[in-house]
Amino acid sequence: MTQRDFVDDHQGLDAPAAASLPRGPEATESLYSVIRRRRDVRGQFTGEPVDPEILTRVLGAAHAAPSVGLTQPWDFLVVTSDTTRRAFAHHVGEERRAFAEDLDERSTGRFAGIKIDGVLESSLSIVVTYDASRGAPHVIGRRTIADAGLYSVCLAIENLWLACTAEGWGLGWVSFYREPFVAELLGIPSAIRPVAWLCAGPVTFLHGTPDLERAGWRERVALADVVRHDQWAVPADFVGRRDAPVLGGAVSSDVTHRR
Repeated sequence: MTQRDFVDDHQGLDAPAAASLPRGPEATESLYSVIRRRRDVRGQFTGEPVDPEILTRVLGAAHAAPSVGLTQPWDFLVVTSDTTRRAFAHHVGEERRAFAEDLDERSTGRFAGIKIDGVLESSLSIVVTYDASRGAPHVIGRRTIADAGLYSVCLAIENLWLACTAEGWGLGWVSFYREPFVAELLGIPSAIRPVAWLCAGPVTFLHGTPDLERAGWRERVALADVVRHDQWAVPADFVGRRDAPVLGGAVSSDVTHRR
């Protein structure tokens, strides 16, 4: 497949084919199932060669992400070189040791058993970058929120993550690295920021529980603990009480004073 074929196959969703997008309970459940199954993968990669068509599909999903001012400020560097990946893995190991030196005794013990990357085990790596100059200087939506372009890149990464999950692949985001090291390793121009080094490829399985939760490092926070309504002081558990206002209805003047 040529680069032109790739672009033609992954243009906007406003094409006539958009009218045939799946709808209904089955499509909805399929989406939520992928979201629930997604994991930050470290140790389940098979390392087998990837199907080029699947790689094209998951990159196309990433490229279909929304972006501020339609700038599409991302690039995707597919890394397959053993030499490059070994150099990066060595760098990650150094940063892991530096992090471990700052931990207390209890955390050190827990961290020792946590695998932080699958750089050498995965089939390939995908480095996602951010180009702030794309679409500049007049980017619609970025004038008051300078990081909106960076957020756009993160949306592309999430699309990629979910697409990999749907294809039976795993994906793991490696964050133990220094950006200047990656830029030099991959010859990335100084104005371009390497946002994520992602390990990707087929996996034997996906764990039902995130690695850090299984290792006892952190626990999942309940949804009710992070949802608030209208004002910061109104917790989610306030909604549903007999004295709570109906959402979308008339506003009670003393809502923000109740706990």
